[in-house]
Amino acid sequence: MNKEEAKTRIAELSKIIESHNYNYYILAQPTISDYDFDMLLNELIDLERQFPDLILPDSPTQRVGGDITKEFQTVRHRYPMLSLSNSYNIEEVKDFISRIKKTIEEEVEFVCELKFDGISISLTYENGLFVKAVTRGDGTQGDDVTTNVKTIRTIPLRLKGDFPDFFEMRGEIIMPHSSFNSINNEREDLGLQPFANPRNAAAGTIKLQDSKEVAKRKLDQYCYFMMMDDDKMIFKNHYESLMAAKQWGFNVSNFMALCKNIEDIEDFINYWDEKRNELPFDIDGIVIKVNDFRQREILGFTSKSPRWAIAYKFKAEEARTKLLSVDFQVGRHGTITPVANLEPVQLAGTIVKRATLHNADFIEQLDLHYDDIVCVEKGGEIIPKITAVDLSQRKEYSEKVTFITKCPECGTSLVKADGETAWYCPNTLGCPPQIKGRIEHFISRKAMNIESLGEGKVEVLFDNNLIKDYSDLYDLTYEKLFGIEKTIVVDEINDITRKVSFKEKTANNIIEAIEKSKSVPFARVLFALGIKYVGETTAKLIAKSMGSIDNIINATVEELTEIEEVGEKIALSIKEFFADERNIHIISRLKDAGLQFEQEKKVASGNQVLSGMNIVVSGVFSTMSRDEIKQLIEDLGGKNVSSISKKTTFVLAGEKMGPEKRKKAESLVYGKKGAWYGRAFDSGKFCGKGRAGEGRGYGRLFCYLVRPV
Repeated sequence: MNKEEAKTRIAELSKIIESHNYNYYILAQPTISDYDFDMLLNELIDLERQFPDLILPDSPTQRVGGDITKEFQTVRHRYPMLSLSNSYNIEEVKDFISRIKKTIEEEVEFVCELKFDGISISLTYENGLFVKAVTRGDGTQGDDVTTNVKTIRTIPLRLKGDFPDFFEMRGEIIMPHSSFNSINNEREDLGLQPFANPRNAAAGTIKLQDSKEVAKRKLDQYCYFMMMDDDKMIFKNHYESLMAAKQWGFNVSNFMALCKNIEDIEDFINYWDEKRNELPFDIDGIVIKVNDFRQREILGFTSKSPRWAIAYKFKAEEARTKLLSVDFQVGRHGTITPVANLEPVQLAGTIVKRATLHNADFIEQLDLHYDDIVCVEKGGEIIPKITAVDLSQRKEYSEKVTFITKCPECGTSLVKADGETAWYCPNTLGCPPQIKGRIEHFISRKAMNIESLGEGKVEVLFDNNLIKDYSDLYDLTYEKLFGIEKTIVVDEINDITRKVSFKEKTANNIIEAIEKSKSVPFARVLFALGIKYVGETTAKLIAKSMGSIDNIINATVEELTEIEEVGEKIALSIKEFFADERNIHIISRLKDAGLQFEQEKKVASGNQVLSGMNIVVSGVFSTMSRDEIKQLIEDLGGKNVSSISKKTTFVLAGEKMGPEKRKKAESLVYGKKGAWYGRAFDSGKFCGKGRAGEGRGYGRLFCYLVRPV
């Protein structure tokens, strides 16, 4: 077969195989035997092996997997992935509907859907081709898991019919019970710890580096929401859009209903609360959405969730068992968390042996005694917690559970800050769990980004006396790392362990990542130090204002509090951190290693039109990301601030701006004669100002000028 013939046959096979995939996985109506399907797929694989340059981007062979992903790139969402407000009883659902009808003075139709218990995903399609899959992450950005998602056969690689040029489809990646049981049986045969539940298994699977292994685990996915620019939306309502998506090839749940009133909604909830255990996958509730897109626009959003949707959460399953003992764990900030050891009990499809007890006050409220019969449930059906004690079953001479007074790891007397409930160990530089916690923070993505050291490797290095603080990382060599291995506990609640080993590739990757971290800018290095109360944004402001680590060390509390967003509490924490000679010694070693401890001096652009202005950026923007806008503000001489006050010059307001922040901005603007607002930015250029009251809503982007000019 020549190349031209192969090209024709590859295109033909791809079309035939995807058609059979659609019939089998979406319609559940196979039209070909498994053997015949495999023969077609094998023929395609052979042809692509002979002519690799002819492999199509949507080839069915991409679902087999095989690509290795070294690291998952962080991607900003074009449309934020907001969470839903939760309700736990029908009265809260009634309140939700009542609020909607006060705003929408016409008939409102609702769509009720199953709330899948899985991993949220955003799928991007361009000209009918699947191009990208991104996890929810923090709602504004997530991880690109495209290669792994391609292995999920219910996700179309090429769409059918008449579809928009560009849109996103939101959905939930799940692990069906059959796949979950099969994987756990295999793991037990191999002597490995089984997964706790299907959701955890799905989350772990989608982040595997080897897509071939992802393909083996047979994940599934259901689509439930279409996203595109407002002026491109071709549907009038949600239900219509999902029915169209189904025709294009998407896996859309058949278990949904159009509801006219609370009675219809309640019937749907009650039915699936009773029937959910009969489904081949896990659900944890029902999602109720306003159907009409125009009505949704009127209702709008809060800063965290849409006002036109709510999730009804099923009551968590509960079990009764005996309290055997209590362990006290030390967190990365020294906080002591009590954990109950329980007589094993079946709960929500898993065996529960441990449960959190939160803090000393919680134990006291429960009046907890050893050998008590306790009620256990899973919060969100994932994290076990004790909710009550059966006092009628208490033994007469049972011992009361008392909170410890000394750290179980280092023996230091515990302390508690005024107004706080948690007890903590103050031995920050000598307590092993705290040391490991600080190192884990230091290497995290938003700090030094030494990703190769994640997944328990820090614990192994610490236990082998190779690192005692994060400055020791820069003394590591290939020779020190190669050959180390240890079995570690990765989930104490569920007793999940994993073997960590440092082979040739792992050791080289770690050394390479550590070396690369030396170029991380000063603001992130400052954040990485783990100073209490100094978050990512605060670190950036301090670095910019003070210029170097030496200036920060020598600064007074008064000088520090002059920095935007640095109050006395933060200033005192900074001074306390640098007052400890051990921290100064660590920083000296990091300096010697070559880390950046001075702010990079940027040459100011010629256009400093925003010089002297304090600008708050709030909401969502279609043409630029918030980070891009903030960078532009700085390049033009302006200063980014987070809170609105009389010192604020502009509030740059995008879509979905928080109502309280908008109210605050407007209260400062509209009571002032001569206040201004205008379209501030367009394609990276500052566009001037316009008078308040003239052309409000000019574009999608406008700016409140708090101080009159």
